[in-house]
Amino acid sequence: MFQPDREALPLAELRALQLARLQTMVARQYECVPAYRARFEALGLTPDDLRTLGDLARFPLTRKADLRDNYPLGLTAVPRSQLRRLHASSGTTGKPTVVAYDQNDLGVFAEVVARSLYAAGARPGMTFHNAYGYGLFTGGLGLHGGAERLGLCTVPVSGGGTERQVGLILDLQPEVIACTPSYALVLADEFARLGVGPGDTALRSAVLGAEPWTEKTRREVEARLGVTATNIYGLSEIIGPGVSNEDAAEQRGSYLWEDHFYPEIVDPETGEVLPDGEWGVLVLSSMTRTALPVLRYWTGDITRLIPEPNATGRTLRRMDGIRGRADDLIILRGVNVYPTQLEAVLLRMGQVSPHYHIVLTRTGTRDDLLLRVESGTENAALRAEIERSVKALVGVTVRCELCVPGSLPRSEGGKLKRVTDLRVLD
Repeated sequence: MFQPDREALPLAELRALQLARLQTMVARQYECVPAYRARFEALGLTPDDLRTLGDLARFPLTRKADLRDNYPLGLTAVPRSQLRRLHASSGTTGKPTVVAYDQNDLGVFAEVVARSLYAAGARPGMTFHNAYGYGLFTGGLGLHGGAERLGLCTVPVSGGGTERQVGLILDLQPEVIACTPSYALVLADEFARLGVGPGDTALRSAVLGAEPWTEKTRREVEARLGVTATNIYGLSEIIGPGVSNEDAAEQRGSYLWEDHFYPEIVDPETGEVLPDGEWGVLVLSSMTRTALPVLRYWTGDITRLIPEPNATGRTLRRMDGIRGRADDLIILRGVNVYPTQLEAVLLRMGQVSPHYHIVLTRTGTRDDLLLRVESGTENAALRAEIERSVKALVGVTVRCELCVPGSLPRSEGGKLKRVTDLRVLD
């Protein structure tokens, strides 16, 4: 552990710390953020109503729309003169969401990312190849700050430029790499094209995140790059990457850094808090941020808190892999479908590449799903087998199209868009 005194804090002390930090956070919001105070008062709540951790469920959820409605800095709790960094979403679906950091927040950011990298297998003195995008996206700079906090020599290569990235990995010999899982496979393809095998580089640890991925993808990345791959999780509204990370020796759920981020799992329809072990939407409160303290943020990610004991000595809870996003849910002819379910079907077959794309269309009142998959040959039997497997395992009828290898979208260091929904154009 990077910080055993905090990661293995006795459970009673951890819960007491969480309550104290949540009380401080809610008081700060009530005093310094008019939008939060108005919401509390509308529900008849004051900070004094948060007496136990169970009382948190009485307080309102925060959603992405709340940040957009208070664009650009209406939810910040410190004067603008105290801000030290601003990040923002792309804003492709409307106003971007802007997230602000003061000096304290940057310190928290670096600390939790350093913990995450350590859990992934990074150690002081190693070289770190950071292939997450730098700029308004929190990934690149967020990982960079944590890597320096841990004591890594950081190569800030950012996203894209695959040939150059491969050259730098061969020349600079980093032991640790961070990128999206889909981009790790892009790098593996380029290494294979050059005849570079998994034992021909110094890479030993891969920190992968920013998009859902499966165990089959993990094993493929590990085999082709010669690494141990762990999942890093985060989102800008809470801090950025580093909210949680798997332990490389365990690879069984990502440890939530619960002394900084309080997790809840809620029913996606009712918002009711669910017990550990049940699947629902992850809700997070950023207890130690001071510039942008976010209360009960609806992440939209479907997961669960793992109730089983761990083998690392940590008292922190683990979150399971992301099953999908509540807002990425595809409802196809009355059946709930997540893209990761379709990916799991493809990967278990072992006859196609992991690159796929989903196209949704509508004819009259009927919705249709086209699953485009890369394959080396046009094979009617393979298409039919994929369609049968999806029907059997997911419960929906789809049409499969086999595509030439390399023709479907690839990640270049950022999030990969898996779904094109043309139904809204009809």
